[in-house]
Amino acid sequence: MKIENNEFTVTNKKAYIEIRAFKENTVKKVFDFAYEMSYGQGEHRKHRSGGDIIRKNGEIFINTFQGKLAELAIYNEFFNLNKEVFNRLSQPDFDVYGLGKWDDMDLSLGKTIFSIKSTKYYGNLLLLETKDWDENAQYIPNLKIGETSHYDYIILVRVAEDGESIMKSNGLLYSNEVDKERLFNIIKEYQWGYDIPGYITHNDLINIIRNKQIIPKGALLNVKTTMDAENYYEETGKLKDFFELVKKLK
Repeated sequence: MKIENNEFTVTNKKAYIEIRAFKENTVKKVFDFAYEMSYGQGEHRKHRSGGDIIRKNGEIFINTFQGKLAELAIYNEFFNLNKEVFNRLSQPDFDVYGLGKWDDMDLSLGKTIFSIKSTKYYGNLLLLETKDWDENAQYIPNLKIGETSHYDYIILVRVAEDGESIMKSNGLLYSNEVDKERLFNIIKEYQWGYDIPGYITHNDLINIIRNKQIIPKGALLNVKTTMDAENYYEETGKLKDFFELVKKLK
């Protein structure tokens, strides 16, 4: 990372190389889930832990859609790389929660917990909001309610297409209401795919926290993005190999 004054520029990048595309029925299932979690009865957080921006339903929808696709990407790769372990892996959660009830882990293998983070296909940072983590790399929102707060692995998935741009170009990103059929017709026009640049371990996150590897709120990232909240970061070029991890798990 190149840091000058309050400007941060990613230098250790990993090129996006698509692993595979999602099937149409997968996209439809994730669409239905994301729609219910935003425009429907469920509700994700409307603002970041340390941020000021209140998200509209359009933003919540596409963030949820991208995040759930990322979770299924990891689930797919466990199936492709290590079927013995896949058979013991928890299934992705498609329950629709109300505000205050969170899906407290993404996937689990016995007592081993995987947190899955998503970004756009051109993203080159794993970002974790600083207010969500204590000095021991425990996830504070879950710690407060006695749910899973220790993640053994945090995995980054990059999703194509750029969902936010698609929503924005159709005038829907900042909407609070939209016809479900119209929105699905837009989403299904695109081929959604992914790559997995890598992961960090719980100990890696402890080191990131201790080393104060932070992009401050208000800082300029890659010349054009002003950070809405303070984040810990790791560049994609420094992430560990996810595929080697899955192959060696037992």
